[in-house]
Amino acid sequence: MSKKIVKKILRYNAVFEPAEEGGYVVTVPKLPGLVTEGDNFEAALSMVKDAITGYLQVLQDQHEDIPNPDDQSFTAFVEVPFINPKFTSS
Repeated sequence: MSKKIVKKILRYNAVFEPAEEGGYVVTVPKLPGLVTEGDNFEAALSMVKDAITGYLQVLQDQHEDIPNPDDQSFTAFVEVPFINPKFTSS
């Protein structure tokens, strides 16, 4: 009887912030200490996927718990009007 391998896709929120020198710095809030970067969005996305895979593999190798994925939560831009009295004209 052959052993069946099951592949599960885990989803984690990643935060892409523009880097001063160009490209993006990426962090994953559920994976403390995970920081990577890329020269453009596509490169940063590839790097963070690789970093997450490595991070989870290390946890698994050390018999530590894998953080629950972000199956239901997500991030979104929320715009609100803000009036700053310092910048209003008289």
